[in-house]
Amino acid sequence: MLTVVLNGCAGLLLAVACGATGAARWGWASFWGVLAFVAGQALSGLLIQRRVKSAMAGVQKILEDGQKRLQQKVNQWQMRPPGSIKQAQAEIERDQRVFVERALEGSRALERYTLWAPLMGRQIATLRVQLYWTMKDFKRVDELMPRALVVDPMMAAIKLARMHMTGAEGVEKLFKKQTLRLRYGQGELLYALYAWILVQKKDIDGAHKVLIQACEKMESETLKRNRDHLANNRVGHFSNAGLGEAWYALHLEQPKVKMQRQSPFSGRPF
Repeated sequence: MLTVVLNGCAGLLLAVACGATGAARWGWASFWGVLAFVAGQALSGLLIQRRVKSAMAGVQKILEDGQKRLQQKVNQWQMRPPGSIKQAQAEIERDQRVFVERALEGSRALERYTLWAPLMGRQIATLRVQLYWTMKDFKRVDELMPRALVVDPMMAAIKLARMHMTGAEGVEKLFKKQTLRLRYGQGELLYALYAWILVQKKDIDGAHKVLIQACEKMESETLKRNRDHLANNRVGHFSNAGLGEAWYALHLEQPKVKMQRQSPFSGRPF
């Protein structure tokens, strides 16, 4: 990391200069050298952080603008449904891919800071994993995942979902490790996902225990409903649809799209 090297060299040179010239005793010279290093790190860190935030904000704006346009289109379709639901879904995916690819292009602006900011490379990998996941580009997700930072419930859910898709081992270990980091009220998606995975594996008792634990740590109607369904042997009623887009964004299930067609009499004055 260049900032550490450069500031370390600057602090060392200052200490040597103060000690060698007699401007200060070696003890004080060392103190001023360390102080210069710490001050240099703080200042350079602040400047780099501002630039990184600006670049990240640019990527976020691309995503937000794209989502707004998609939502406007969906709202229009709710008023005037398209002829084919499948074509509408395909159009949404195409539009989404366009702005996600723009966001990926925008993420290149972050690469200039990889030698200056700690963990910058891993932060970029984490961002790109989420973007490639949105486009279902699982090949790139698998390439980047080992370098990504799995420190929040959403990234943990993505990794857990991918492990389930590929049949990888360690799903339970990852789940337990990630839930240890959660505070009260966090991790609804993570618990719902793991319970769903256990249900797919026919481990109904295991899924029920997970949901009991989840309901003790948070308030969630979806988790409570699924807990009660499993407790009463209504496995067929288990559903995470109540989590909405957060659930379907994991690409494990497809949402049931329902678009209400206008009545032939709507809009007619009587």
